[in-house]
Amino acid sequence: MKSIQRSYLPVVFFMATFIMPTWLSAASEGELTAALENPGHEQVPDWFKVSFLDLHEDVAEAAAENKRVMVYFYQDGCPYCKMLLEDNFGQRDIAEKTQKYFDVVTINIWGDREVTVGDKVLTEKNFSAALKVQYTPTLIFFNENNKVVFRANGYYPPEKFNTVLDYVGQRLERTQSFQSYLAKVEPQPSTGRLHTDIANIKSPSNLQQALRPGKYLLVMFEQKKCTACDELHLDVLIRPESKALLKRFNISVIDMWSDEEIIQPDGKTNKIRDWVKQLDIKYAPSLVYFNDKGEEVFRSDAYLKSFHTQSVMDYVASEAYKEQPNFQRYIDARAKRHSEQGATIDLMK
Repeated sequence: MKSIQRSYLPVVFFMATFIMPTWLSAASEGELTAALENPGHEQVPDWFKVSFLDLHEDVAEAAAENKRVMVYFYQDGCPYCKMLLEDNFGQRDIAEKTQKYFDVVTINIWGDREVTVGDKVLTEKNFSAALKVQYTPTLIFFNENNKVVFRANGYYPPEKFNTVLDYVGQRLERTQSFQSYLAKVEPQPSTGRLHTDIANIKSPSNLQQALRPGKYLLVMFEQKKCTACDELHLDVLIRPESKALLKRFNISVIDMWSDEEIIQPDGKTNKIRDWVKQLDIKYAPSLVYFNDKGEEVFRSDAYLKSFHTQSVMDYVASEAYKEQPNFQRYIDARAKRHSEQGATIDLMK
């Protein structure tokens, strides 16, 4: 077994301090740990698995305990990672349920540790790039056959995250889609309406007709009982910068559970709920962007505040995604530009 037992860690620390220079060995353990951590680093719960990052071995060890593997992709300074660790795993029922069903393995999307997947060895950052991780946190769940059974791109609030834990932990993907399961079990206090007032497409049942050269199509997949959808429309999208960015898109807001037939951007006719399954939409609201050929170019399908939502719109409308395939690098550069221009950036407003 390659996993490191936590009981060995004090011994390793003692051996390390024994051979360190006098000035360094005199430092407290806390000061030393802080010195070795990057700015913005968030401490993970001590029940996370300490792994040599041989993922197939991690999966086998989890399966032996009737568990699955949850791989947590993070970066230092990520406010949504902080929310996951504090607001989600900080709740006892969520922490206990996660430990019951999963071994959690961490991957730093900019890290250089080696990750072994079968006969392939990649650095953390190359592994993240290979899996096209664009948001942090991203959570990828593996079953006992080393297959991905669920992927959460970005932060899920506690109530929805709890639903994911049950769905994957109880192996419910074998009998039903996550969309169907979510519709049954997720009660949410909300306005109970679809926010279609933002839509500017004359023929919402024919999205192919909405395609225009030089203008992207934004399709918002939402549902009527959805507090996150309410927040998106009643807060994020009514802000001046959001309104200016929205003018650069043709927009359609559709009910992701509808049986209505629609002509998709690629010209195919389908029921909306079947198109949602085809696109593997798991979160409401999910904002999916299509080019003038009807091809998906980007999506945001997790809980995002204003700056991140605006950054996604800018990333697509400016076509920066063609030059910078890594959204995290783009958003860091955009935040820096805004700060240099005197703007105050609050990622959580």
